[in-house]
Amino acid sequence: MPKTESLKILIAATEVTPYAKSGGLGDVIGSLPKALKDRGVDVRVVFPKYRSVRDDHLSNLRYVDSFAVTLAWRRQSASIYLFDGDVPMYMIQNDYYFGRDGFYGYGDDYERFAFFSKATVELMSRVDFQADVVHFNDWQTGLGSLYLKDVYGGFVFYQNMKSLFTIHNLRYQGVFGREVLGAADLNDGYFTQGKLEFYNRVSYLKAGLVYADAVNTVSRTYAKEIQTGAYGYGMDGLMRDRSDRLFGIVNGIDSQKNDPASDPRLFQNFTDETLSKKKENKKQLQAMLGLPSKDAPMISIVSRLVDQKGMDLVAVALEELMGMDIQLVVLGTGDGRYEHLFLHNAWRFPDKLSANITFNGDLAQKIYAASDIFLMPSLFEPCGLGQLFAMRYGSVPIVRGTGGLADTVSHFDEASGTGTGFVFTDYLASGMMWAVYEALRVYANPAAWERVVKNGMACDFSWDKSAEEYVDLYLRLKNNQL
Repeated sequence: MPKTESLKILIAATEVTPYAKSGGLGDVIGSLPKALKDRGVDVRVVFPKYRSVRDDHLSNLRYVDSFAVTLAWRRQSASIYLFDGDVPMYMIQNDYYFGRDGFYGYGDDYERFAFFSKATVELMSRVDFQADVVHFNDWQTGLGSLYLKDVYGGFVFYQNMKSLFTIHNLRYQGVFGREVLGAADLNDGYFTQGKLEFYNRVSYLKAGLVYADAVNTVSRTYAKEIQTGAYGYGMDGLMRDRSDRLFGIVNGIDSQKNDPASDPRLFQNFTDETLSKKKENKKQLQAMLGLPSKDAPMISIVSRLVDQKGMDLVAVALEELMGMDIQLVVLGTGDGRYEHLFLHNAWRFPDKLSANITFNGDLAQKIYAASDIFLMPSLFEPCGLGQLFAMRYGSVPIVRGTGGLADTVSHFDEASGTGTGFVFTDYLASGMMWAVYEALRVYANPAAWERVVKNGMACDFSWDKSAEEYVDLYLRLKNNQL
C-alpha cells in the first residue's frame, strides 16, 4: 500500500449521501471518502447546504467562518459549516442560491454552481487545509479546476495544488449561453475552442476537462467509449486529446451498509449459505405490493425511468413480458411517458406488475433482496450501481454490455458454472428479450440458478480496490508523475 499519511484531498461535489442525494453521485461521495480515510488519507468533503438537508443531519453542525465570493458585480456571502466526524465535511451556505426546493433545474444554475466552485477553492485558505489534490465531480464543479489554476494559482497557498475531475455522466454538460461568462467572473478570452467554447456556447463540463490536471470516469470501458462519436456527446475529440490523462476507476458500494446478512431494511436477512431465507423476502414483498404469492420469477427494475436506462426497450417488450409467467416490480421516477406506461399496465395486469413511481431507498433494498432477476438494459452506463446492489442481494442482473455494466457483469456459462448474470450487446428489444429468455431457462434449473446467484454474491464490489486506485492517482498527481 502506498504511503498516504501526508496525502491531503478535498472532494467537492453537489451531492453526498445521506445529506443530499438525487442519484449515484451522492452514493459515491458518501462512500469513497470513508474508504480513503481507512487508507490513511487526510480527506475532507465540501458540498452545498441545501434547504432540503434534514434537521436531524444538522444537529452536529458547527459554524466556522464566512467570506464574500465575487461573481461579476455580485458579492455573495459564503458561510462555512463543519461536520467534524471521521471524515470532516464542510457545507457552504448561501440561502439565495441553495435555500430552494431540490438541487438542480433552476434558470440561474450557471451562477449557483460558479459560486459553489469558487467558494470551494476559497474555503481551503479559510480553514487552513492545503490540499494536495482537489477532486471535482461533474459539470456543477467544472469551473473549480479553472478557478484553482487561473484565478487562485498565483497565490503561494494554492500554487502546488493539483486537480482531478471525475465524469459521472458525460451526457450532462452544463451548457449555457456565452453571456454566463460574466456572471461566472470570467472574461471573453475563455470563449475559445481550446477553453470553454462548445458549439458556440459555454460548457462547464468542458472547463473541468480542459483545466484539470487529470480526468477520470467511473469505469474502464466508459473511459474508452467516451472517446468515440457514439458516446462522446460532442466531447470525444477532447477526450482523445486528453487520453494520456484519462483514467477509468469503477465505483464501489458500501459493503457494510449493503449486507444482506445484517441490513435492517430487509424483511429477512440471509447469506449465500441461507438462500432459502431470500424467498421469505419475496413472499413478504408480494404481500406488501399486492402481488399473488407464487414462485414465479420476479424481475425488478430499480432505476430512473429514462431512455438512458433502456426504458424504451422495456416499453417495446412490455406486452411480451406480460404474456410470460413472471412478476415485474418497478421502482423509480422519470419521464412521464414511462411512468404512465408502467402505471397503466399495472392496472391492466395487477397480478403481474407492480409500479412504484416514487423514490424510496428502503423499498429499493427490499426489492433487491426479494427479486430473482434485476433488469438494467442501459443505452449507456458510466458505471451503474444498481447491478452491484442486485448481485450483493442475490438478484441476477440482465444488462447490456456497455460501460460499467460490461466491467462488472459477466455472462453466465452453464457448462463451466462461471459468470454473474446475462449480457446482451445490441441495443434492441429483441436482444434484451434473448437475455431474459436465457435467464428464465437457467432459472428453471435450480442447481444452475443457485450457482449464478452465489457467483454474484461472492463478488467484491466494496470500495477497497477502487480506493487504492484513487490513492495511486492522487499520489501521481501530487508527485508530478503523470
